[in-house]
Amino acid sequence: MHDLLLFALPVFIAAMAFEWFWGRRHGLDNYGWADTLNSLSQGLLSQAVAAITPLLQTGIYAWVLGHVHLLPTLRWATPLGWALAVLCYDFCDYWLHRVSHESAIFWAAHAVHHQSEHFNLSTALRQESFYSVMGFPFFLPLALLGFSTEQFLTAGMVVLLYQFWIHTEHIGRLGWLDRVFSTPSNHRVHHAVNPGYLDRNYGAMLVIWDRLFGTFAEEREPCIYGTVTPLANWNPLWAVAQFYAEIARRIAATPRLIDKLRVPFKSPGWTPPGLTAPDAEAATRRLAQARFDPPLSTASRAWAGAVFIATAIGTGLWLIRSDELDFLTQACAAGLLAAALWCEGLCLKGAAKTALPGVGGVALGLLMLLVVMQPLG
Repeated sequence: MHDLLLFALPVFIAAMAFEWFWGRRHGLDNYGWADTLNSLSQGLLSQAVAAITPLLQTGIYAWVLGHVHLLPTLRWATPLGWALAVLCYDFCDYWLHRVSHESAIFWAAHAVHHQSEHFNLSTALRQESFYSVMGFPFFLPLALLGFSTEQFLTAGMVVLLYQFWIHTEHIGRLGWLDRVFSTPSNHRVHHAVNPGYLDRNYGAMLVIWDRLFGTFAEEREPCIYGTVTPLANWNPLWAVAQFYAEIARRIAATPRLIDKLRVPFKSPGWTPPGLTAPDAEAATRRLAQARFDPPLSTASRAWAGAVFIATAIGTGLWLIRSDELDFLTQACAAGLLAAALWCEGLCLKGAAKTALPGVGGVALGLLMLLVVMQPLG
């Protein structure tokens, strides 16, 4: 799976470059340097987590398939069987996605994908690090039905790659396609914080599931993107940790033990008894709030870009060779990646002295190359 994504990366980059050029030419440049780097950094983190959690990515699925499946694997070894695997995966993904908006602990994993206040193709690559780790039980029905591990992985990749093109503001309504498929119009609604758009249009490929289960909304007004409580930070690691920290804060502040236990599983916006309810007008004010986009010096932008490029190169080589590396090497590479991206965040913070974290981040990214190459030398 890592290899396929790496091969697809040049296509993604070309598509983003074209979208940026098209937007500039038509007066809708919706890219921001810091935002784009943060989105792409989340993509690196998500692939790193996948590389060090193979048990939760495919291992448990393969075990269930081998021990508990209800139907023989060969039953699905036809073109129709492969198509049904994609359909079933998309159905399971709808429920995982829906739960991820309705349960705080799942939202903590999923929120990363929604934090960008821009909506462009780089947002599609802003993947969640722990979404698949927490969500693997939702796909075990495919194993019970006898879909092979290869079909499970392929279906997941098809659904993931499909969603790339729907993260754009440059494609309008598409007629009957909007009634059946997840399209840019439908997905803009999903990413918006407009009160009428919240928690709608969960379908990854098909929006039919939303129509069947009452979660569909049409795009009727301009979308405001991001999360209800903005991230307002360029540190990629804090982006991952933000809502987990919020859950911990709520648990600590909640008086009753039973309510403390309920906090992670209730709605992300649930206020436990004994805590002050959120401002009823906050959602309305959110629509008028300016994007988080503090000015950056040329040096800050350049150093952050250099850190990201060095880290991306190191991560790419790691992912290409990840199947050959032992767990300790993988863990070291993951640690270096996290440290380098922390340095990237410091550069984007716009401090007067950005050279120090910049040099440190580049060094960490390049050090990753030595770590992942050493076992093969």
